[in-house]
Amino acid sequence: MILFRVWVTMLSLLVILPIGCTSGSNQTSTTSESSQLDSQEKQTIKIAGAGTPYPAMKLLASAYEKQTSGAKINFLESSQTGGGIAGVKEGLIEIGTATRPPKPEENADKLTHREFAKDALLVATHPDVEGVSNLTTKDLQAIYSGQATNWQQFGGPDATIVVLDRPEDESAKKLLRKYYLGPELENSPNAVVLRSESNLIETIQTTPYSIGAFSLGKTISNNLQVNRLSLNGVAPTPENLRLGKYSMVRNLGIVWYDIPSPTTQAFIDFIFSETGADVLQQAGFAPNQLK
Repeated sequence: MILFRVWVTMLSLLVILPIGCTSGSNQTSTTSESSQLDSQEKQTIKIAGAGTPYPAMKLLASAYEKQTSGAKINFLESSQTGGGIAGVKEGLIEIGTATRPPKPEENADKLTHREFAKDALLVATHPDVEGVSNLTTKDLQAIYSGQATNWQQFGGPDATIVVLDRPEDESAKKLLRKYYLGPELENSPNAVVLRSESNLIETIQTTPYSIGAFSLGKTISNNLQVNRLSLNGVAPTPENLRLGKYSMVRNLGIVWYDIPSPTTQAFIDFIFSETGADVLQQAGFAPNQLK
């Protein structure tokens, strides 16, 4: 009887021990996985805000991720500058993209804003608009108002002009009005209004005899096959952009809290480094002078 009790006790220990060891292993594994997730979360930089700086920022992010082990940068859906500022203030993102500084009512005293590059807004046509390389202010006004409807009027083919336009509240249309169209010019009733720049770029490449305005940097970095036009004799080139000769310029900036996390600070340092400037220059953007 005593031997039986000893045997049962030993058998119970043998059964219990593996279970106890397995439980400890699971706890260790769970803790390790949780730690890894926390580490990944800390390494991830979330960006949102104005869509205009996105092409340049995505080029910078791609270059940074390639040279920095473990770095991960997520771009949320773009909105406007105000959305980026609000996202940073509420702690939802680490960096907000912006085309203007924060307004006083946006709590600017707790945020840092800095422009990292400039991008030209070029006017271009579908490649089949041959014979047209330069347009004057009056030419643009005639085209965008619908007074001129055939490319033949500007030395081009005998074909109807297809105007691809942007909404009035978008930076592209604001710049066109500021420098060429004027505030009172009525829009062509036949213009095709496209909400996003990406839609306009896609449409101009697939629509014969069309004309539209969009990013020079995006054109160069994506090697878009379009006919870039000079305006009043000034070509939309990175050099003319850098020298201040080209009028339609969009300022690309970012906002962040004054004391960001080490991970975010490292990426910000890269944006304003010589390496970051090289990335931007090769893509057709004009990086701001290093400070």
